[in-house]
Amino acid sequence: MPTQDRLPPAIFLMGPTACGKTDLAVALAARFPLEVISVDSALVYRDMDIGTAKPDAAALAACPHHLVDVVDPTERYSADRFRGDALALMADIVARGRVPLLVGGTMLYFKVLKEGLAAMPKADQELRVELEQQADKGGWPLLHAELARLDPVSAARIKPNDAQRIQRALEVCRLSGRPMSDLFSDSESAPLPYRLIEIALLPSDRAKLHERINVRFRAMLAAGFVNEVRDLRARYPLDPDLPAMRCVGYRQAWRFLDGEIDEAELYETGAAATRQLAKRQMTWLRSWQGAEVFDCLQAGLIDQASAWLAEKLVS
Repeated sequence: MPTQDRLPPAIFLMGPTACGKTDLAVALAARFPLEVISVDSALVYRDMDIGTAKPDAAALAACPHHLVDVVDPTERYSADRFRGDALALMADIVARGRVPLLVGGTMLYFKVLKEGLAAMPKADQELRVELEQQADKGGWPLLHAELARLDPVSAARIKPNDAQRIQRALEVCRLSGRPMSDLFSDSESAPLPYRLIEIALLPSDRAKLHERINVRFRAMLAAGFVNEVRDLRARYPLDPDLPAMRCVGYRQAWRFLDGEIDEAELYETGAAATRQLAKRQMTWLRSWQGAEVFDCLQAGLIDQASAWLAEKLVS
């Protein structure tokens, strides 16, 4: 293994939703020999464009993004699959004499790429059906209470109605006989063969980021977000428990189309859910070790980040 200073560089650009990651990534890619790999669990889905704030055609033409539009909304895309895809792309980018720039807000993906993924038991369809039947009878909060007894660490970070994550955590507990949190703590992997250059975008004023989120969600609605979800439902055999439809905004639009909430509630609940997502992302980032923090609200961000990166790439 080469020494750290001889390893090829790879850049992590992390930040909460609406902080300007894409704009900064496109600007950096115009100044340096970089190729962008998306680190976003929603951008992987085809035909989910407005609600995911997917870069538009012009941005993607100027700065192609890997791992965008790679699966249908009916499919599941895991952190394990992301790690394999990202490592293959990084190796290919470096072989062509360029630098991988990994950009996004799915912090779990960054974590498993950097640290590896615990050896988890594979999905068991029979057990999943059994858990779903139990949820149908008693509700997911009841299964969340069971999870709290078996794996209090995982239960503390999973909401009582988060069916997908409760199901997986209980599945791991029952199949392995151990809490999923223990398996994560046992995770071992060879160090990444790259010299990581890590950037974290965080706001100096959370209220200003919240206003950005509110403005962007209003713009999504004005751009036809509800019609996008309506078209997805017509085009694919979807249900509201699929990971794609549990993405922020999509679950609220689904409820609106089912008549459960009105237009005002769609905006309020969608914007609130997006703000909660940003809060979770910022919590991850504040505990992240090794990243250079930039204020995503500051004037001159692109020039400051570019100057800092220029030094890191040659050091």
